[in-house]
Amino acid sequence: MEREQALFLSKKIENLRSAEYEIKKLETVNGTLPKFHQWTNGKTTLAAFEVNRPSTETGCYLLFIDWHRKGIYYLVIYAYDKSTTLAELRQVQDIDGTPHIIWSYKPFKRDGKNDQRKAYFKQMFGSTSVQIPFPASETDVDDFLAQLFKLCQNRIKADQIVNVFEL
Repeated sequence: MEREQALFLSKKIENLRSAEYEIKKLETVNGTLPKFHQWTNGKTTLAAFEVNRPSTETGCYLLFIDWHRKGIYYLVIYAYDKSTTLAELRQVQDIDGTPHIIWSYKPFKRDGKNDQRKAYFKQMFGSTSVQIPFPASETDVDDFLAQLFKLCQNRIKADQIVNVFEL
């Protein structure tokens, strides 16, 4: 996504006052996020947040970062334990006059079962492609975050589905 789009989304999240989410902005130093994860070291970071959803006891980190150092910003979602990324969102498409983040489920596990994962994701969630509209107003930010959380939960379920079938 473009820098301006990443700034727009990060400001919406930073200004959110929500009963559903607890948001803590992480401190950046000289435009980077030090001591977060080895994959983020030295990369330009516009903003980063710890986001908790107490009602479901879930949380994650949202980073607006130049992920590949090419001037293209990503919304990278890290697992709450910082062990891995759950989604790396960069593609933005205008749909009916509203910008949407577009993400496709493409598993890259090395166990030969990625076709099963994709089939499960498509069967359960209707498509392997997810479209999340940018929040148009402050009241839309809760829904935006809910859709990000849902994307991550669905991805985790699909990634682990082969374990369920093997039982």
